[in-house]
Amino acid sequence: MSDAAPASSTRTAGPSMDFHPRPQPGEATPWAFPAPERGELPNGLTVLRCHRPGQQVVAVEINLAAPLDAEPQGLDGVATIMARALSEGTDRHTAEEFTAELERCGATLDAHADHPGVRVSLEVPASRLPKALGLLADALRAPAFPDGEVERLVRNRLDEIPHELANPARRAAVALSKELFPAESRMSRPRQGTEETVERIDAAAVRAFYEAHVRPATATAVVVGDFTGVDLDKALAESLGAWTGSAAEPRPVPPITADDSGRVVIVDRPGAVQTQLLIGRIGGDRHDRVWPAQVLGTYCLGGTLTSRLDRVLREEKGYTYGVRSFGQVLRSAPDGTGAAMLAISGSVDTASTGPALADLWTVLRTLAAEGLTDAERDVAVQNLVGVAPLKYETAAAVAGTLADQVEQHLPDDFQAHLYERLAETGTVEATAAVVSAFPADRLVTVLVGDAAEILEPVKALGIGAVTVVQG
Repeated sequence: MSDAAPASSTRTAGPSMDFHPRPQPGEATPWAFPAPERGELPNGLTVLRCHRPGQQVVAVEINLAAPLDAEPQGLDGVATIMARALSEGTDRHTAEEFTAELERCGATLDAHADHPGVRVSLEVPASRLPKALGLLADALRAPAFPDGEVERLVRNRLDEIPHELANPARRAAVALSKELFPAESRMSRPRQGTEETVERIDAAAVRAFYEAHVRPATATAVVVGDFTGVDLDKALAESLGAWTGSAAEPRPVPPITADDSGRVVIVDRPGAVQTQLLIGRIGGDRHDRVWPAQVLGTYCLGGTLTSRLDRVLREEKGYTYGVRSFGQVLRSAPDGTGAAMLAISGSVDTASTGPALADLWTVLRTLAAEGLTDAERDVAVQNLVGVAPLKYETAAAVAGTLADQVEQHLPDDFQAHLYERLAETGTVEATAAVVSAFPADRLVTVLVGDAAEILEPVKALGIGAVTVVQG
């Protein structure tokens, strides 16, 4: 028998709990794109700064007026090699030492070249910003461009090119640019050069390009983050302020011409199980008054999973995992002579190429005949405007957009007013803009796929003369 006492039939009440009142939501505060403070250092460097409390990772963007159309003839890709070589040693540090110094700061430094110019990007904890700005300034002020490092970068670039051309989406982009622009235009050729042009690049060519185009008087620095406890004026003066260089005469900007007469180019990939689609033409840049309506209409056409193209080609027909429409600025100018690539992209299985293109053109023609609906417009505005506070949570996102505005010769408050204009744009205006952007009879269609399988179905569509080129 157990000696344990029988359990009591009564229970002692536990301590009472006091619940705090349920938190109530506060008043929603209106969001606006951050407004920068604009200034200039004594050396002519333009500086945009934007204090963002709580953003402990500071982002710095440097715009250099070294556009691709300034590359010497036969040296396409030299701007890219120069951009990559900026972090490969300076007058104070070897390439290895420079990398180690960046790591000690917890910083990352990247650079790339595009049609408007070269962009250098730095991210670093706010507490180490002065040190990192010094390294950035060294890279801009006195890059070493050692022969061995430039040769290595050239070899790396040559190794990249076959892999890029093997990628159907990249191959389609190369083919579309070649088809749209005249051969003498830099925009007709790959941004980072071809095997033929890149292999000609050496340290002397890189240094010559640097000396011709990189100077503080034609550059802009954008600095965004939490500057609490940081003497930013002093940090800038002791780093980027020590960068010297002569003034430069304004470069003549070549006009942009393009042929968007309706036609089809098939880049032959025998045995391909999918066809990559890239359908495009050239339109106005962000200075064009129709830009906000075009952004809205393009989003309704193919900006998200619920857009028209996806509803038909993905949800109803099952041809694809997704088709997108977009506008990408190529080069911008205050006088309206800039241009943007307006495009529709996606991929479908080979057998569905003809039917998918037929349905895509039906979507475009129906849109022109019947227009967008108010519901489509409302969802697009809600998505585009409503996501802005999340899109610009980081200092890097804000800095990138401000640098884009500088690069595209836009006012500092362009992005802030863009959201206002999107919200004000009506359905009729958005319809007119997207129909004008994607006219069914003036689109250049590039298809990367098996020509033997897709040639005849595509010809039967009557969307333009069809040419086959080797993949």
